[in-house]
Amino acid sequence: MDSIEAPSPPFQSPSRSSQQLHFYLAVDRPQFKMETVVELLGVLGRRQWLPIVVCCSSRDELDAVCSSLSTLPYISLAALYSDVAERERSMVLEKFRQATTNWNQKLNSAVEEGLEESETGKDEKKSHLVVVTDVCLPLLSSGESCLSARVLINYELPTKKETYTRRITTCLASGGIVINMVVGGEVTTLKSLEESSSVVIAEMPINISEIL
Repeated sequence: MDSIEAPSPPFQSPSRSSQQLHFYLAVDRPQFKMETVVELLGVLGRRQWLPIVVCCSSRDELDAVCSSLSTLPYISLAALYSDVAERERSMVLEKFRQATTNWNQKLNSAVEEGLEESETGKDEKKSHLVVVTDVCLPLLSSGESCLSARVLINYELPTKKETYTRRITTCLASGGIVINMVVGGEVTTLKSLEESSSVVIAEMPINISEIL
């Protein structure tokens, strides 16, 4: 994980609030991008029940991400793509929303420590991750709910403000964290998104898992 010229000052860790946080994670070369996201999720994915969404711009990238992440044993992985059956889509969305409920209960100390395995199975305790393309984001206008993920990873940085905003609106919970994967040639795009979206995109802190 290498550094690029920061569009914003270094991040100062706040207390947990409803404010969404936007970060970038610099990758020196495109060929290191997959390795970097696997490394990142190797850290974040160990948090029980953590709901994560990874957004891709294309089906090819979605397939590549799913293939690379499928070996991580502590993540329950699902994908939403254009030709997924409606019933399967509904099941993926429902399971993910249950994960967000479990995560919120955990944050609110409503989940007791030391739950018996019979009460909460191993699969339910895993972090839950959905990989999705832009064309398959939840349709809020059709009655689908926001995924309300705690973490949104933009594996492919959108070039338009509208796409960036739609990903956040349909995927991220209040107080959630956005992590933008950025290679060297995308610095200008990142700065443009920051300015047009009126958000501060700071360099991702090393202790990212501590501010979830």
